[in-house]
Amino acid sequence: MSDSHNPNDRGLPPSMDISLGRTLDAAANRASEGLRVIEDFVRYGQNDRFLTAELKSLRHELDSTLQKFDRLASIQSRDTFGDVGTTIQGKLEHARHDWSDLLTANFKRLQQALRSLEEHAKLIDGNAAASFERARYLSYSLEKMVLTTITAASQFAEPSVYVLIDGQASVDAFDRLTGALVDAGVDVIQLRDKSIDDRTLVARGELLRKRTANTATKMIFNDRADLAKVTGADGVHVGQEELTVSQVRSVLGTGKLVGVSTHSLAQAQQAVRDGADYIGIGPTFPSTTKSFEQFPGLDLIREIAAHITLPGFAIGGIDPTNAAQVAEAGIKRIAVSGCVAKASDPGAVVAQLKSALA
Repeated sequence: MSDSHNPNDRGLPPSMDISLGRTLDAAANRASEGLRVIEDFVRYGQNDRFLTAELKSLRHELDSTLQKFDRLASIQSRDTFGDVGTTIQGKLEHARHDWSDLLTANFKRLQQALRSLEEHAKLIDGNAAASFERARYLSYSLEKMVLTTITAASQFAEPSVYVLIDGQASVDAFDRLTGALVDAGVDVIQLRDKSIDDRTLVARGELLRKRTANTATKMIFNDRADLAKVTGADGVHVGQEELTVSQVRSVLGTGKLVGVSTHSLAQAQQAVRDGADYIGIGPTFPSTTKSFEQFPGLDLIREIAAHITLPGFAIGGIDPTNAAQVAEAGIKRIAVSGCVAKASDPGAVVAQLKSALA
């Protein structure tokens, strides 16, 4: 045999050519298999175009790095029938109880395989090892994005009505309004008022917490993670120039909801990357409670609905006369304010909104 066919010419250490080839081959197969299962679940099971694209990008990056190795040499080193691991099966290997089990098992399979590729590639190609390391860290972020998106979908019904309120003119007025909203089955109430002092705002928050406790209505504080923590709110909503998702979580801890206002597809995609539990999308129509220079409108609703399955609430000028247009654009969750909070019968308006969305 000529020197050009010597396994050592392929970059394999002379004492580890077969064993290293088998290891790289097995780890590459595990990584590719795990990633494909996740991608198929997100693509066909969730119809999430954005997450599918992110997973596909990782798969292509992995394939590109693997091409740096002599694939034929690895395949020739393969010994499936002689592999002692093929006859060793864990008790849970053939059982998946739900989608969380399925995704977690395959993300761990992917990450463990990438770690093995990274470590063994250091014996051959340091640049390839660094690429596997980057892919492994990216897989951790993707795991967070995928699991958060799917979990969040179960947190918010469809259709959903989310109502933003202020502190009202008095405690009694606030109590009457929040009671009516909870009785009407509003899905989320956000307390937003920048005109009153913190102590008064906390008192209103504590009253809202009492009203929503042990009900299906979630309580969200606008912007103020500190006051949300003090009052025991279910979460916080932030804008593009306020606290980041990670900063809010550092204050509230885990198990709380974080929403982010978005005004473009790029901002919505970044919110998914950041691990937000839901997004606000808008402004959709001119609003009587807040002024905007531009209105991305229904076009943005359609665009985000076509790419992202993280729960999104259309916001801005929505009322019973135009809510059906939002639903037709692909979003059946809406956030409103004045049309409900200022109505003589808030419950009736909430019913009209849900009917229009359905």
